[in-house]
Amino acid sequence: MNKVYASADEALKDIVKDGQTVAVGGFGLCGIPEALIQALHDSGATHLTAVSNNAGVDGWGLGKLLETRQIRKMISSYVGENKEFERQYLAGELELEFTPQGTLAERMRAGGAGIPGFYTKTGVGTVVAEGKEHKDFDGQTYILERGIVADVSLVKAWKADKAGNLVYRKTAQNFNPVVATCGQVTVAEVEEIVEVGVLDPDSIDTPSIYVHRIVLNAAPEKRIEQRTVRSS
Repeated sequence: MNKVYASADEALKDIVKDGQTVAVGGFGLCGIPEALIQALHDSGATHLTAVSNNAGVDGWGLGKLLETRQIRKMISSYVGENKEFERQYLAGELELEFTPQGTLAERMRAGGAGIPGFYTKTGVGTVVAEGKEHKDFDGQTYILERGIVADVSLVKAWKADKAGNLVYRKTAQNFNPVVATCGQVTVAEVEEIVEVGVLDPDSIDTPSIYVHRIVLNAAPEKRIEQRTVRSS
């Protein structure tokens, strides 16, 4: 089975559809699959539910899809860098399922592991708990959170072999491993593709069984959200 596709557009063209749930790796702008997000934008798919730690920034990352109104709902834990997100949400044009960061990671991990739900203390007594089942364990109250299974997962890794084994680099690993496991179809954008057997088995972060398609992006922009420099 050939998992390597010539371009991000080719990798997505027959799997992306209107109304899907799409999970996207990254933390802020660190470790986001830049080329795959652009390809998702170019696909024209609409009414998407985007599951991501963040909503990108204006004009970059998932912010591109917000500008074109392709995202109907966000399931995320941090949205503070995106003015268009703020405008759409406050105007009632965008649905938000706000999820604490650790809970979001566990929801995707659970979905990938076939666990439909789990109990957590995080969010008890806040708006996060509204409408969710409450249960007491050992005198403590917990709320039920559902696992997340995405129709498509888009992740960014440093290296892949042709079988789809992935290696992440430093903090760019962030949410990518759990995003990779929770997708029914997972597409990985990588900076280098090597032959099977080249990667040290002990260094592999995401096994190939979770990865269905690979796209090479050897020179990503890797933008920075905020940068402060010393005056000269």
